[in-house]
Amino acid sequence: MNTRVYLVDDDEAVRDGLSLLLKTMSYDVFTYADPKTFLIELPNLSPGCIIMDIRMPMISGLKVQEKLIEKKCCYPVIIISGHGDINACRKAFKNGAIDFISKPIEEQDLIDAIQKGEEVLLHISVKEDEMSEVKTLVEKLTPREKEVLEMISRGWTTKEIAATLSLSPRTVESHRSNIAEKIGTTSVAEMARIVIEADL
Repeated sequence: MNTRVYLVDDDEAVRDGLSLLLKTMSYDVFTYADPKTFLIELPNLSPGCIIMDIRMPMISGLKVQEKLIEKKCCYPVIIISGHGDINACRKAFKNGAIDFISKPIEEQDLIDAIQKGEEVLLHISVKEDEMSEVKTLVEKLTPREKEVLEMISRGWTTKEIAATLSLSPRTVESHRSNIAEKIGTTSVAEMARIVIEADL
């Protein structure tokens, strides 16, 4: 499946030129003259690399980055600029940009930046798969088993859990056994990771 690229730039010539270049390299390119339109459509967009001009009249690239952070969007952002603004560059990286490319854009610089972005997208995809797997495991647990798992993850002993939940130690041990079988581990550290990732 081809990597998606979202190109956000108010300059039509830049959009057309970069779009043509990227399409010849088999990227799926979607262009936006107005960053506000891009932000409106963002919730319905598939993961991809965002290539964005830093200076646009409607809303700056830096402001768009801040909006992306607010929306908890972690798609890789490549900032392009024709102004060589070092302070803007620093702010862009602080906001999470993976690369900053000056205009006129060298083809190889752009390819290198997108390849960096593809690595980020792969990492996001792997993380999402792991989170989905964790949620599937936790869904197998009963409400009581989820309670016990959360307490185990905090390092509580069987006796402490039994006293808190008004259960017998034997019942708690039975819950522990069922939990271990359902989530496939007896490791307290692994259970703690699952609790954190499942947001129990």
